Amino acid sequence: MKRSLILPFSVVSYTWTSYFTPSWFLLQSYDILRPSFLCHPFRPVRVTMLSGWYSSLANSTPVHLCEQLLVSVQEASGLPWWFSICVATLSVRTLVTLPLAAYQLVVISKVEALQAEISELAKRLRYEVSVRAGERSWTERESRFQFKKNLRRIVSQLYVRDNCHPFKASLLVWVQLPLWISLSLALRNLNLQGALAAGGALWFPDLTIPDSTWILPVCLGLTNLLIVEVFSLQRVAASRTQQLVLNTVRGFSLLMIPIAATVPSSMALYWFASSLVGFSHNLLLRSPSIRRLLQLSTPHSTSPYRDLLTAFFAKYRK
Repeated sequence: MKRSLILPFSVVSYTWTSYFTPSWFLLQSYDILRPSFLCHPFRPVRVTMLSGWYSSLANSTPVHLCEQLLVSVQEASGLPWWFSICVATLSVRTLVTLPLAAYQLVVISKVEALQAEISELAKRLRYEVSVRAGERSWTERESRFQFKKNLRRIVSQLYVRDNCHPFKASLLVWVQLPLWISLSLALRNLNLQGALAAGGALWFPDLTIPDSTWILPVCLGLTNLLIVEVFSLQRVAASRTQQLVLNTVRGFSLLMIPIAATVPSSMALYWFASSLVGFSHNLLLRSPSIRRLLQLSTPHSTSPYRDLLTAFFAKYRK
């Protein structure tokens, strides 16, 4: 005899937490320079002229640790500052965020693999609720409440069983976002110190001033748009909510262009390098070899890059 799926107690439901990139807080005036003779050229700068929460954030321990990381990479390698920023970005994203992105992929794969089992259990639960509703004279509203309550409990139990609660897939966001903010503010502090004044190259020789040519900001915006479009190709038929989210992110990617044009070139360079490395990691995690290594539960294409190009041209050549 099968055990009933209906329990008399309520279940706490979990919700997804959305994420965003709070670039607006970086749009403070960046011309508050501290005289260089007051501090060592590579000493973390105390931005005392800024006030309130922003000053506390700019002077926080994570930000100064990121400053020390950037300085250590530059001093150890002897590379110019623009190249050191790219090397530090590649190192941090590869050593920290890439493993988390792989873990996120594993969790999402397990969740997707559970959908068939969840669907079968939902059918069985719906039948049991209808039988119990007839026995206890439940209204349609009460029946719907009992169904949703017990389905949430069942799904939560499955997530615990397979160790794949969807919230774990958001771990990447909770690490990557503070890291992005800390490195951005670390570069800003170094800009205020003037340490990056002669560390640029090509059309941006001075990393402490914005890119007047807008090349870096435009490259940043195009890279972010490319990431969004590649992600959208994974969705064969996006819902209205998914389409709204995609359009919002597209708009934000375009908004980042004028934002990046108003901040020092070092920050725009870091943002562009970070997006480019993130896009490269996204393509890497599509590799069949990587997916076999991660032992993903869901089936995957043997030619993901060819499929991606085919889908891209099919979508934009209409």
